Amino acid sequence: MDFDKKNLSDETLLDLYKRILKPRLIEEKMLILIRQGKVSKWFSGIGQEAISVGVTAVLDPDEYILPMHRNLGVFTGRNIPLYRLFSQWQGKASGFTKGRDRSFHFGTQQYKIIGMISHLGPQLGVADGIALANKLKKNGKVTAVFTGEGATSEGDFHEALNIASVWELPVLFIIENNGYGLSTPTNEQYRCENLADKGKGYGMESHIVDGNNILEVYNLLSDLKKSIQENPRPVLLEFKTFRMRGHEEASGTKYVPQELMDLWAIKDPVDNYRKYLKENGILSDDFDASLRTEIKAEIDESLALANAEPAIEASLSEELNDVYKPYKYQEVKQKVKNENIRFIDAISTSLKQSMERHGNLVIMGQDIAEYGGAFKITDGFLKQFGKDRVRNTPICESAVVSAAMGLSINGYKAIVEMQFADFVSTGFNPIVNLLAKSYYRWLEKADVVVRMPCGGGTQAGPFHSQTNEAWFTKTPGLKVVYPAFPYDTKGLLNESINDPNPVLFFEHKQLYRSVYQDVPKDYYTLPLGKAALLKEGSDITIIAFGATVHWALETLQKNLDISADLLDLRTLQPLDTEAIIASVKKTGRVIIYQEDSLFGGIASDISAMIMEECFKYLDAPVKRVASLDSPIPFTKALEDQYLPKGRFEKELLELLAY
Repeated sequence: MDFDKKNLSDETLLDLYKRILKPRLIEEKMLILIRQGKVSKWFSGIGQEAISVGVTAVLDPDEYILPMHRNLGVFTGRNIPLYRLFSQWQGKASGFTKGRDRSFHFGTQQYKIIGMISHLGPQLGVADGIALANKLKKNGKVTAVFTGEGATSEGDFHEALNIASVWELPVLFIIENNGYGLSTPTNEQYRCENLADKGKGYGMESHIVDGNNILEVYNLLSDLKKSIQENPRPVLLEFKTFRMRGHEEASGTKYVPQELMDLWAIKDPVDNYRKYLKENGILSDDFDASLRTEIKAEIDESLALANAEPAIEASLSEELNDVYKPYKYQEVKQKVKNENIRFIDAISTSLKQSMERHGNLVIMGQDIAEYGGAFKITDGFLKQFGKDRVRNTPICESAVVSAAMGLSINGYKAIVEMQFADFVSTGFNPIVNLLAKSYYRWLEKADVVVRMPCGGGTQAGPFHSQTNEAWFTKTPGLKVVYPAFPYDTKGLLNESINDPNPVLFFEHKQLYRSVYQDVPKDYYTLPLGKAALLKEGSDITIIAFGATVHWALETLQKNLDISADLLDLRTLQPLDTEAIIASVKKTGRVIIYQEDSLFGGIASDISAMIMEECFKYLDAPVKRVASLDSPIPFTKALEDQYLPKGRFEKELLELLAY
């Protein structure tokens, strides 16, 4: 192996040796612990250390790195105390996840490391968001994100590289090509000769690097970092390397030909670098021995600390209290001066006033800039706030949601506009696995609002008409808001933007230009989790949200003799269970009205809760009225049959007569 020190000092060369030796010695200790049954699982990076060590040595301590589970050198290179790493791997309190996630599935703002989730691809989009924040701050910082050759087949890889290229983001995309995705060789994963060639398709600079040569890694990255600081841009790097152990230890390497193992064994990055340093008189045997003794002592002392730490004891209150970042509602009262505006105007005004209020708020979505969005909600925003903060995106919902998470990590607030709520399915993974779980996993907020234009009644067919709130109400960590009136919409959207937790904000398209209300001109907020009692009565409770609130009002106007509580939920998560229970206890009858199809909708959970909490107060069965259990159709006759509006009155009267 050829090493070129260029102008590096002996001090730097020895520092790199210490950096690459430390993770190797830790790994060797971990393999012993696995055989002893003291560690349950380990993802070895033996043979790949030069990459993570080189990257971390080049980047500044305040520059974010997004590693994978084979990048121990990132964590040791950032000088995380070893006892904390051992505690993390043992699921103990001194780790980073309170025992909630394993191995390297964590992040730490203190050390500017953002860990992976098992789905791999989304962290590439997170890196985009972090880099975008750096670019907006004009701080000259570079972000590095790791992935393996297997994950380059994921759609998130394409989306993230595309966004980074279009937005000229300062990101180092690092592919560790170690030959196998678990047991699948590269020739069964892709057909291009080199993954670096994919950079051409994105108009992106790319390099192929010997991932086992620490000096080649370090020197190239040093040059690239300086260049990117002067000319911000993404760079794709394919590091050729090899995984000498199994995907994880239990899986072994029987699927790898022995001649391939032998070929790469002689390319060992630690052994070859040590040999080079000794042959050139830079590393002495005595210094090498003392360094090993020092590192092994640190490993043993740190391991003893972690072993002595007691196992985590389950605390129900702590578990539930960490699902959401604690946040105290601070009311901003509305002033008297009102204006009569539409539902859609309330959204636009809220966004505009929030952009004025929060200088770190960025809105992203398809066609939202010059065009003003599919529904013209952000019309004029580009002129007022500029292209940095009002950003058109490519059609790539997953990476945009992930980028929103990255913005949040790096000090920004983000709003993502789904052109239609139906399209959120292609961004589902980062919503339910990144946004929803990050605070619970490692106490990192996800300060993101996803706007969801939804609902039927416009003959738009199966892919532009769904009301899919139930996809998210069952996911702990997400908040879900679904208002019915302009006044509520403005106040609740303002508060959703203030809240540091992820919020899905549903906006029924049929209400956009059909519902008017007097709304305060100035900025104000309304609390999440509080229902509104629109009508009071004694015979029955009607629970509704979104468009069904208006449909229920129409039914009550036709049947003036019905004495009903009409409860507009406004927020579905958190749910105002107190208001629901109080009303049901009073009336003894309840009908739950949702636009979503019946099975698996939130009406089912509300019904179950009422049966558990209010059974002895009920004078009749709990009734649910919803759309048919079919996709939503296009033509008016079929859509009218699908929607529950035509069935509600009959069901209501039958329940009253029970």
